[in-house]
Amino acid sequence: MSQSPKVVTIFGGSGFVGRYIARRMAKEGWRVRVAVRRPNEAVFVRPYGVVGQVEPILANVRDDASVRAAIAGADVVVNCVSTLQESGKQTFEALNDAGAGRVAMMAAKEGVGRLVHISALGADLDSDSDSARTKAEGEQAVLAAFPSAMILRPSVIFGNEDQFFNRFAEMTKFGPVLPLVGGETLFQPVFVDDVAQAACEGILGNSAGGIYELGGPEAASLNDLMHRMLHVIRRRRLVVNLPFFAGTLMGKALGLAQTLSLGLFTNTILTTDQVKQLRVYNVVSEGAKTFADLGISPTGIDAVVESYLYQYRQYGQYAELTESAKNLKGSPTTSDF
Repeated sequence: MSQSPKVVTIFGGSGFVGRYIARRMAKEGWRVRVAVRRPNEAVFVRPYGVVGQVEPILANVRDDASVRAAIAGADVVVNCVSTLQESGKQTFEALNDAGAGRVAMMAAKEGVGRLVHISALGADLDSDSDSARTKAEGEQAVLAAFPSAMILRPSVIFGNEDQFFNRFAEMTKFGPVLPLVGGETLFQPVFVDDVAQAACEGILGNSAGGIYELGGPEAASLNDLMHRMLHVIRRRRLVVNLPFFAGTLMGKALGLAQTLSLGLFTNTILTTDQVKQLRVYNVVSEGAKTFADLGISPTGIDAVVESYLYQYRQYGQYAELTESAKNLKGSPTTSDF
């Protein structure tokens, strides 16, 4: 008799990182539960596997009953839920801290074999940033409930659906200037599918639990990363580095606009909490466990970004064809002979 496939529940499995984990685990032959607040908006994950293998299910990390129901019968649990920006009940405390602890506690109660938790580089109990502080508190809650958990701390993540290069590339459409706060801050961008592969190492039990800091093969300043992005999308923009106090004022003004608009405007541009995070280098610390300990060679930025940033070029997917046509101008034609 054939053995039933193992089951993994992925909270936030339709999100940026979660969908890559779901796809990989479907290829491994596992049944995948994609636990989200709005299952009807996550139906795109179903084709990752055969019929019925990958299914969106209802769960909210702020609710004990739905979390426990989503975990029941699972062999492994992955938590990808967090927020970098508060909105309504989706607060830093509710998701990054309490939500993380709730998932870990319910996983322990249900006798789950392994737990993988996605945190972030910069998680720090002493941080001025509420996001960074609550992520560190969430890590503590996870380890208190599930001591053998694997915790992954990626630097800024890039990939097709990212909110990093895509966001800045979109900004270049609105004027000749690209303003930056924290232009000298170092980042170590990491490819989303590398993070997913690291999570799968934990799911499959190929690597031990503990905290792993995940960064790409190179560290670069935000200013340098933006110039490289501009080169890829073939746009000339003046990159202006703003002082932190200007960024703080901007974040406060945008936050006030969001409050006064009663939700009609959502500040996705810059928050005061993000300004606080930009003051701290976002790179792997010395002595930390890294991709090397997982047997993974991280992917470089240049190998990936052109595959999705081409859409921001003046002629989009036809940019190279258009440029080739321009080079033909002035070339001899058959009528010249």
